[in-house]
Amino acid sequence: MFHGAITALITPFRNGQLDEEALRHIVRWQIDQGINGLVPVGTTGESPTLSEEEHKRVIEITVQETNKAIPVLAGAGSNNPIEAVNYSEFAYQAGADATLHVAGYYNRPNQTGLYEHFKYVHDNSKLPMIIYNIPPRAIVGVEVATLARLAELPRVIGVKDATGDLTRPIRERTLITKPFDYLSGDDITAIAYNVGGGQGCISVTSNIVPKQVAELHRLCNQGLFREAADLQDKLFALHNALFIEPNPSGPKYALSLLGLCSEECRLPIVPLQESTKATIRTIMEELKLI
Repeated sequence: MFHGAITALITPFRNGQLDEEALRHIVRWQIDQGINGLVPVGTTGESPTLSEEEHKRVIEITVQETNKAIPVLAGAGSNNPIEAVNYSEFAYQAGADATLHVAGYYNRPNQTGLYEHFKYVHDNSKLPMIIYNIPPRAIVGVEVATLARLAELPRVIGVKDATGDLTRPIRERTLITKPFDYLSGDDITAIAYNVGGGQGCISVTSNIVPKQVAELHRLCNQGLFREAADLQDKLFALHNALFIEPNPSGPKYALSLLGLCSEECRLPIVPLQESTKATIRTIMEELKLI
């Protein structure tokens, strides 16, 4: 279901409130630029600081504006399985295509606990699920054998891999025999991940350059890795600059330069330092984005 460039959408704010008009415009712009899918209310969407009402509204607006033109992978993860089921059920009712579920951050479960968490959500929800494996944020990671066990559940259809281990898709494919979506969670290493068997990336940089990131993954999917690497070289400085300070302060500032939303984030994410702003602006000028 999911392949190519899938944008981990920012959540635009204005004066402390969800900027619904900006969100609608961003979703339509992403589609017009050729993006392959969207992830509302993930980490880049500042899901930890959204209210339940805001979280659901972002999913609802994204589904409405895509209107089935591209798939929507709704962020529904929580370290509380009851909350994860609640968000999953809303995503189903709103018309999302699948849900994204993160490992049990803060709780620090073992592999059995992780499996049972995801199985509980699976058994009490309706949409296909993609497992989000990001040990740097969640502390715990989903081991290869655990992912393979989860893949035996009929509606676990893929993984977003932000482990930084480029052997993962190779090792996972030896154990997972059904069709499965292998998606990188890191723009910089996405080409190498694709070489190992991945089909795309849930991208932060595609918030800013959706057309270019979609083209990069189109080249990968056609086996044109040399051409994809040339394009990646051009985007490399932007990938790095967007993460000089905590995400999504960088992407939001870049989007503000494009006139798509304000740079406003919610605490504990704070505005960028002027030096970081200057770096991002210079790179965007060099790429002729502004």
